[in-house]
Amino acid sequence: MSLVGRRQANALGLVACLGALGFALWSQYDLGVVPCHLCIFQRVTVLALALAFAAALLLSSGPRRGVLHAALIGLAGLATLATSGRHVWIQLQPPGSVAACGADLDFMLDVFPLTEVILKVFQAGGECAKVDFTFLGLSMPAWVFVFALAVTAGGIWANLRLR
Repeated sequence: MSLVGRRQANALGLVACLGALGFALWSQYDLGVVPCHLCIFQRVTVLALALAFAAALLLSSGPRRGVLHAALIGLAGLATLATSGRHVWIQLQPPGSVAACGADLDFMLDVFPLTEVILKVFQAGGECAKVDFTFLGLSMPAWVFVFALAVTAGGIWANLRLR
């Protein structure tokens, strides 16, 4: 018998994602850590992960729904892992080897189609290579990667295995 059921696990995943988003906003507005383009995209993917957990929490009955919710959590988690993983890779490059960001995100959204903006953001930027925050030797994008890996794996397991 499990101590935690599917609904509790999904609630925990939702709370964890909202906590991560809250920390990101707190670090921006209270600590003054300015987010780069990839940081913003990581927030969007963590929000998508939170929404997947919310859907799983609200509609968590039946084995087929468990598989559906595990898939949704997996997709949102993979997007978060890809975005944060790319950001960590950029931060590990030698200084000066990553091209500068150029225009800010608001300007690019006004001028370019969304698909082109997404491609430009993933091609990196100068601010994306800068490490503004570390905790226990890891940058914030590295912590997002660790967080996404744990929460995604837990969410998939919970929705496939727990009742």
